Amino acid sequence: MQLDLFSHVVAAYQKNPDVELTNQQLYRAVCTTAGISPAELEVKVPIGASGQLHNLKRRQIRWAQQTLQRLRVVERVKGERGVWRLTETAKQDLHRAKSGVKLLAFSTDLGLAIWGPCQDVFKRLEIPITLSYCSPPYCLRKARSYGNPDQHEMADFICRALEPIVENLTEEASVVLNLSNDLFDEGMPSRSLYLERLTLALHDRLGLHLMDRLVWWNPSKPPGPVRWASMTRQQLNCAWEPVLWFAVNPLRCKSDNRRVLQPHSERHRRLQARGGEVREAVYGDGAYKLRPGSFGSITEGRIPRNVIERGHRCAATQEYRAAVNRLGLPAHGAGQPLSVPEFLIQFLTEPGDLVVDMFGGRCMTGLAAERNNRRWICTEIMLEYLRGGAELFRNFPGFSLNPALAQVGG
Repeated sequence: MQLDLFSHVVAAYQKNPDVELTNQQLYRAVCTTAGISPAELEVKVPIGASGQLHNLKRRQIRWAQQTLQRLRVVERVKGERGVWRLTETAKQDLHRAKSGVKLLAFSTDLGLAIWGPCQDVFKRLEIPITLSYCSPPYCLRKARSYGNPDQHEMADFICRALEPIVENLTEEASVVLNLSNDLFDEGMPSRSLYLERLTLALHDRLGLHLMDRLVWWNPSKPPGPVRWASMTRQQLNCAWEPVLWFAVNPLRCKSDNRRVLQPHSERHRRLQARGGEVREAVYGDGAYKLRPGSFGSITEGRIPRNVIERGHRCAATQEYRAAVNRLGLPAHGAGQPLSVPEFLIQFLTEPGDLVVDMFGGRCMTGLAAERNNRRWICTEIMLEYLRGGAELFRNFPGFSLNPALAQVGG
């Protein structure tokens, strides 16, 4: 009940951000949106060892108000008794969830998007998880609006975020991280070794096993690194990002490439139609042998290679940008096409499995899971990003937007 009323208290202040509210006005506003009768605000019951009489609804509303004060979302009006308003910061900037805040932003029949730090959300979540997929904040020299850790802090940052998730991973589960390859040693064109440090930390600290280093080749990736490729000319432009795939138990991992088979090329279909190769050859000092009939078997498709070729642009990202523009919200700066998490979800999970993303951003992981009949949970610390992402889920069964979140944006 406290969390339910919390969302209504947030909505009361955000509905009219420039209006100051007395406590009595706040009570009435919450009663209206939460469906509480005014009579319920007058019923008093004994509380605590002293048995003093208090109204539980009023106490819950004030608890939410005090929580918002600690988060610097609301403040007392100086010189007034029992009068509160939104802080100027809360009106303007991204709203970052503080430690302890866990607010359901929106949901569908299959999933939940939660505003709050991932460690707090997953700490007491005792539900078996089959896949944890995310794109953590990149260690950029100039941080994005949501901030990022230093490259030397990255291994510890990721391990701490993953700890409560790893506790709930099934033996068949995987952890996949889309990371940046564009980190360099300070003032030098040599690449950072943070990926290697992170890989070892995930194995040594969390007991995860490296299954593969997949490549996300992005043909639309902007040229860079500008300094070392375009100015000093000591590097080549980077066109790919690493996707590290770990398993809890490699022998029992749920991965199955039959779920992601790709169509055969026209040339291969012609080869199959004529019964395979007609020639015989030996390559690599006998390592590879080609015999008559090779590659002639009729199969459902070809096994994908560990290079994912996708550009940033896709229908889902365009829909997301249109939504945030319509709502007057900031767009999440790290774009990822829906097809990247979708491919990995299909490869590593089955329908009904639970997929989680601890750095939800635009909620593309949740959307990919939703479209493929997987359950999902996404967490995100920036309220505005969840509000924009919610628009991608409106047409899915059971969609519900928290009334407090509905007040964010246009």
